[in-house]
Amino acid sequence: MTAQFFTTWDGEQLFYRAWLPDQPAEKALVLFHRGHEHSGRFEDTVRRLQLDDFAIFAWDARGHGRSPGERGWAESFACLVRDADCFVRHVSRRHAIPFENVAVLAHSIGAVLAAAWVHDYGPPIRAMVLVSPAFRVKLYVPFALSFLRLQLRFRKKAFVTSYVRPGMLTHDPAEAESYARDPLISRNVSVNLLVGMHDTATRLIADAAAIRVPALMLSSGRDYVVALPAQREFFRRLGSPLKAAREYDGFYHSLLHERQRAQPIAEARAFLLHAFQQPVLPDGAPRNQAEYERLSRPLPRFSPARLVWGAQRLFLRTVGKLSPGIRIGWQFGFDSGESLDYVYRNRADGLTPIGRLIDRIYLDSPGWRGIRQRRAHVEAVLRKAMDQLRSEGRPVHILDPAAGGGRYVLETLSRVNGGQATANLRDLSQSNVDAAARLARELDLPGVTVSRGDAFDRRSLGAIAPRATIAIVSGLYELFPDNVRVRESLHGLADALEEGGYLIYTNQLWHPQLEMIARVLVNRDGRPWVMRCRGQAEIDTIVRLAGFEKLETLLDDRGIFSVSLARRSPVKRPRAVRRYI
Repeated sequence: MTAQFFTTWDGEQLFYRAWLPDQPAEKALVLFHRGHEHSGRFEDTVRRLQLDDFAIFAWDARGHGRSPGERGWAESFACLVRDADCFVRHVSRRHAIPFENVAVLAHSIGAVLAAAWVHDYGPPIRAMVLVSPAFRVKLYVPFALSFLRLQLRFRKKAFVTSYVRPGMLTHDPAEAESYARDPLISRNVSVNLLVGMHDTATRLIADAAAIRVPALMLSSGRDYVVALPAQREFFRRLGSPLKAAREYDGFYHSLLHERQRAQPIAEARAFLLHAFQQPVLPDGAPRNQAEYERLSRPLPRFSPARLVWGAQRLFLRTVGKLSPGIRIGWQFGFDSGESLDYVYRNRADGLTPIGRLIDRIYLDSPGWRGIRQRRAHVEAVLRKAMDQLRSEGRPVHILDPAAGGGRYVLETLSRVNGGQATANLRDLSQSNVDAAARLARELDLPGVTVSRGDAFDRRSLGAIAPRATIAIVSGLYELFPDNVRVRESLHGLADALEEGGYLIYTNQLWHPQLEMIARVLVNRDGRPWVMRCRGQAEIDTIVRLAGFEKLETLLDDRGIFSVSLARRSPVKRPRAVRRYI
């Protein structure tokens, strides 16, 4: 075993352990520890797994073990998920092991973390084993979660001390004693992580069908720490074609340290070996199609749901128009460029104090908060791609085939351009073209050209000259449920990009208000705004098939919108990443 550090997304150095075979390995297993614990607790598990031809890695999450940070605290649960993505990418790059030859084994809170990573980042890994996943922690105290949420409103860094005693984790006295005496274990956990994990687990259970990685779930039949019904519901909804579950009667929470731990460890080993023996195939099948079709159908005339949504629609059509944001939505469509520009400005206005209050509630809705975070991520990734091109001595020429009003691209160029970058902005709407041209003049950006164009016309995109070095497609594919059109657009962008050029693309993984939006609001065409959310693995596969290699993904804290950076292959278009379907 060797001890090392890796640099995560914010420059922090996190600790990890590696158990490497004598010869360079072609397969890797990555271990995620449970809450309070650290990677050193996997020593016995690694030995018992007997995966001698695997490179095995285990990391200490920030605030745990030998990694830096206040004990039991991180800025958010999403921050830990992003750390996990950085760690597995580090392992893959350093040891030249492709994601399709990587598997994960995760315990308790680590299992929620691993499941969130697979769901949100769409890594094409071979398999995952979830051990006693903490989708629902037993808090015991009535209304504990509500109290914790209230506490967060007044104290960002609040902590609770775990009620769990070593004897509640395992029947093995030696393991219980080891846990009690381990100086690297801290019993504190921050309130924001507990609440963040609960909310993340809620959406993971609801959207488990998006996870198609082969999965094994091992549960403790007598678990004092986490609730079994949530695990069962997650497994029932899980979209993995190859999946298995096992509950061990009488076992306590810490399955990997139980007196009879040889049983679950042997089952995990058998599943991993089986998964690596199976053929792997592309996975880009559309998901949420049934939900999209359900939301596209009108509700029965006298159904209670139709009356409820109708009342909400009537309110927004009347009193709601005191809010300028809602007025713009009804006039141009709530998904229109005009509507997004208003949301980006994020300044509540309105007729009368009631109108301003409605406008602030509207602007603070989960989707619009996510949209503003998406914009910040697009700008950050754009700056990163521009800096990389300049470091390579290459020109920066940006293509945005569906720019809308072009505000985020033009404002970014205005701040960091230095007079060197150029851009070609296109949009199908003449009003958006006029708005983008006007803003380019206001910002004094002579290197920007604006014209009408169809982002789904591959031939038109491929004919654009000069070829771009950065292509941006933000907020477009989320509006169209058909993958055929998205594929045509991405192939057109590949044709329009220089080899080694960068692609920035966005995705909507889920939305907490899908039904309200479909039943109440309208899109730019004046029709019900019905959305089909795509899994990250789904959009990443389409991007990969168009000839791009994804480099990184950023998400908002609620995991609604993602922004990804990919690069067009400088030599040849890669084969599709192979996955189970």
